[in-house]
Amino acid sequence: MPGPNWAEQVTAIATAVGALGLLGALGAAAFAGQQVKEARKARESQIAADFFRRWDEESLVETRRLVATFETKEELATAFQAFITSNADEAYVLYRELDYFEQLAALEHVGAFDFELIKLLLGRTLIDRWEVWKPSVDAMKGTGGYPMFEALVAKMKSATTSVGSVVDSPRSDPG
Repeated sequence: MPGPNWAEQVTAIATAVGALGLLGALGAAAFAGQQVKEARKARESQIAADFFRRWDEESLVETRRLVATFETKEELATAFQAFITSNADEAYVLYRELDYFEQLAALEHVGAFDFELIKLLLGRTLIDRWEVWKPSVDAMKGTGGYPMFEALVAKMKSATTSVGSVVDSPRSDPG
């Protein structure tokens, strides 16, 4: 039986080279996909770090200090409504924290923030801050309130009660 002729040999070599090329292309595509995934994670981490850093910036610290001057959450709600009605500077200072949590919730909702990261970094603090603000938000229902913040808190409560406990944030103090 005679061996393969030159046409069969060239076809076999070309097939082998094509298969190696295809494997190389698949490997390159997998590597590129991994690089995109890692770049996305790095970008998300940077966004999260920047966002959570805002919590300690002077403007939000000022807001938390103002909130802490009220004895109860009901007293805060009453004062906040008075500030809103009179268009006082304090109203805008207080809006900062509500807006911060609304923005955080919106980012989580669209997938820009990982919920588990929020749970680890804020945990109980998110729920506690909602409880402080709830009477104020309830008083604003005619304006639409802060639905994303409220939904994120509900999601956090559900996630933390289903596992039995919350990972407490080391930053659980309100001030």
